[in-house]
Amino acid sequence: MLNFTKPFYPLLLSTVKSDPETAHRQMLKTLNNLEINRHSIWGSLAIKQLEKSFCVQDTRLQQTLWGLDFNNPFGLAAGFDKDGTAAGMWSSLGFGFTELGAVTLHSQSGNPRPRMFRLPEDKAALNRMGANNLGAAVMADTLAQTWKRQACKIPIGINLCKSKIASLENAAKDYIGSFKYLEDVADYFVINVSSPNTPGLRSLQAGEQLEPILDGLQTANTQHKPLLIKIAPDLEWQDIKDILYLATSYNLSGVIATNTTIRRDGLNTDVLKETGKNIKDEAGGISGLPVKKRSTEVIRFIYQETDGNLPIVGVGGIFDADDAWEKIIAGASILQVYTGWVYEGPWMVKNVLSGLLAKLDEKGLDNIKDAVGLEHL
Repeated sequence: MLNFTKPFYPLLLSTVKSDPETAHRQMLKTLNNLEINRHSIWGSLAIKQLEKSFCVQDTRLQQTLWGLDFNNPFGLAAGFDKDGTAAGMWSSLGFGFTELGAVTLHSQSGNPRPRMFRLPEDKAALNRMGANNLGAAVMADTLAQTWKRQACKIPIGINLCKSKIASLENAAKDYIGSFKYLEDVADYFVINVSSPNTPGLRSLQAGEQLEPILDGLQTANTQHKPLLIKIAPDLEWQDIKDILYLATSYNLSGVIATNTTIRRDGLNTDVLKETGKNIKDEAGGISGLPVKKRSTEVIRFIYQETDGNLPIVGVGGIFDADDAWEKIIAGASILQVYTGWVYEGPWMVKNVLSGLLAKLDEKGLDNIKDAVGLEHL
């Protein structure tokens, strides 16, 4: 039987330190191969060992949101599995849900490489991937084939982004096209108008440009799938208020706070070694520790503005149980991770969930939902 202990981790995640995108692709390829062969003897044994190593099962971590059952509140953020390549495997790595994408209606290659960089001095990453993906139709087929091999075990979200070739005026049509391909193969959808890596995309957060997108998607949403919106951490408070007003007006199911930041202040990294340029001159969004404080502030603000009535997905700078707890008590119902998981390794999920259970014991709480917004009481 395979032993998923720390010596095996380099094989699972790959150790191509000079090229994080290659390491990323290698991991997805490994997981996809394992999922396809899940019914073989070796595949079945490997998956069982993964689940033994990385999963935590406890009813105190369970909750229901939007009619969906979450075994735990910790999910994988969009950006890691852009095409749904490993969609059937994320539950075996301990995640309570996962968000695929960002996906666009038209396939696109993204920005020139290199376009993903580690900033280890800041426990951060800088990416300017440019929403590279195979397109909504391919993802729909990939997921349909995955769910034929096995039933979906956790809620699956899909992050929808505007195709680069679509004009801002045609953005609504572009989002709706992706949604129609994918509505049968996922549980919830996220309107991504906050990535800094698609030209002009963040301007869609403005009300006059956002309304047609929300209206069009809700009209197309005949199955009443939960629709959420993902916002940038760099918005002013009034801008967030305006988005919350539209979220309520168009009956959105929640807000994801937050995407990556375009700010560069406070970084320990001065020069990006791969390019030799000052970090302030490098395009792209920064994730990880530098966005932790701001994302929590935004979560807190949204919770207060909505009296806790609009569910929040908290993401940004989570590395341990303390980080996760801080976002939950600020108002996040569920959480997502990307950069922290890459830095800390797959054991992070189990460590965070075990830490959250310890927090519940410490506070005398029966369920994780009882901790949501606790600091506001």
